[in-house]
Amino acid sequence: MNEKKSKILLLEDDLLLCETLEDFLTSENFDVDVVHDGEVALELAYEKSYDLFLFDVKVPSMNGFDLLYELRSKSVTTPAIFMTSLNSVDNLSKGFESGADDYLRKPFELKELLVRAQNILKREFFHAKVQTIDLDENLIYEPLNNRLIKDGTEVTLRSKELKLLSIFLKHQNELQSHNAIYDALWDYEETPSETSLRTYIKNLRKIIGKDRIASIKGYGYKFVSL
Repeated sequence: MNEKKSKILLLEDDLLLCETLEDFLTSENFDVDVVHDGEVALELAYEKSYDLFLFDVKVPSMNGFDLLYELRSKSVTTPAIFMTSLNSVDNLSKGFESGADDYLRKPFELKELLVRAQNILKREFFHAKVQTIDLDENLIYEPLNNRLIKDGTEVTLRSKELKLLSIFLKHQNELQSHNAIYDALWDYEETPSETSLRTYIKNLRKIIGKDRIASIKGYGYKFVSL
């Protein structure tokens, strides 16, 4: 039986680069739809089901940021990687605010693109394909709604605590450095707080169990799956 190919929507208006990416991804057993225009990409994203979006930012009709923002506003949760020569912090922040899962600065190695794509696809449970994640018999997490439910009742948590929990669940059994967590939880204009992070960890441990979040001295934390 042939393995099912992951389907990618590739938006890139540099025709030479687009051809290179299409050939490479196809050779790596992906099924690729290619478009060169943001509006066309929007139409295809609505018409078909994709496993991954791979979007350039500076494209005709609708730029990649606006395209993904529009898709996210319509509850399209397909993971997305931006490819762009834009390298300012503001552009990076805008990319993630629009709903991106990852960001590749041009020029990049094809191997790097492959690794990032494969890594995101391994986490596809976190998108629409899985409605709930069971943490124990009485505790579930809903990725789409970003809600933690205990014994049928929603648990009240701070927004950063919920975001931290979602990071841990995306990266189960992986070490998360303090700096990586700071970058994910605090906006660019905010000052990360080690004290606040410890409070968030303490509160999560009270709910999901002390042993589920391991402290790695001098490095960060790791969520331990059952």
